[in-house]
Amino acid sequence: MNNQTKYIFHVSGMHCKACVLLTESELNELPYITSARTNLDGNTVEVIGDFSDKTQEAVAEELTKILSKHGYGLSVEKVIKNKNWGDFKFAVPIVIVFIILFILLQKAGLVNLINTSKVSYGTAFIVGIIASLSSCLAVVGGLLLSMSATFAKEGDPSSKEIRISYYGASRTKPHFLFHVGRLISFFILGGVIGAIGSVFSLSFLATFILSIVVGVVMLILGINLLDVFHFTKKLQPATPKFFSKHALGISKLNHSLTPLLVGVATFFLPCGFTQSMQIYTLSTGSFLKGGLTMLAFALGTLPVLALISFSSFSIKNSSKAGIFFKSAGLIVILFALFNIINSLVAIGFIPPIFNL
Repeated sequence: MNNQTKYIFHVSGMHCKACVLLTESELNELPYITSARTNLDGNTVEVIGDFSDKTQEAVAEELTKILSKHGYGLSVEKVIKNKNWGDFKFAVPIVIVFIILFILLQKAGLVNLINTSKVSYGTAFIVGIIASLSSCLAVVGGLLLSMSATFAKEGDPSSKEIRISYYGASRTKPHFLFHVGRLISFFILGGVIGAIGSVFSLSFLATFILSIVVGVVMLILGINLLDVFHFTKKLQPATPKFFSKHALGISKLNHSLTPLLVGVATFFLPCGFTQSMQIYTLSTGSFLKGGLTMLAFALGTLPVLALISFSSFSIKNSSKAGIFFKSAGLIVILFALFNIINSLVAIGFIPPIFNL
């Protein structure tokens, strides 16, 4: 009979609920682990399994090797986290440049941030870019890497020849199918959400409430990205774990259509940015507008996801990760504040503040 032991490890690199899903999924795949449960509040993971006669420190080191590709590490003792306030001296100038460029795009009519009653497709695209540079897309990158590992090990199940060709010209096929599936599903499912909004015929008050909800969600996301406050992590909404777990599990299937299905599954993963855009899409009341909004968002995430597909690119493992996240966090906070303020202006609660 196996000797089951329970260990609790401290986890470094945790940012959001997507991290919970990803760490649990990776650890539960190991044959000698019976159960793995991650706690975002305490940044800990409880693992139960047969670790033979290995010490707790040795187990932590072994599991870190599994999780390090996603930017996580395990330790027996709690590591005092360095909040790296110095990163702000680089992040603030980056944000100032971003604001200037955004105002120029606003003047050119390519994006629409000030009139938040109608978020333009350009704005949705930029939100997608920011999302792809954040930790919330870690789970999508993890999904992509997991799918790639499955195909690298097994190849296409239909034939040995295809398995061999995977390492040659056909190596890009799974990734191509993933991105196609993601873009198509975001358009179709975004359109469905928009159509649902038209069925309910959202009132002016309901639209206002949705705008405030989007603003608050993005504000929480932005604060989380700064990685200097811990209390906001548990406030971030997430897709029900049941759906997210099954969506992540699709990447483990060995079938020629798996990459396409994985791309579709990313619509249901716990990315706060995706959920905030889904909430806004509901207010469009149109299949076409809802679909195009989510498609623009997905196109914004495409460049970074493509880099993950075809290279070893990883922001989380970069030495400049703190600057990336703090810059993205400040930008998201600005988006959120603009959204909240202009929603209040729209109902006449406060006078217009921005006139760009």
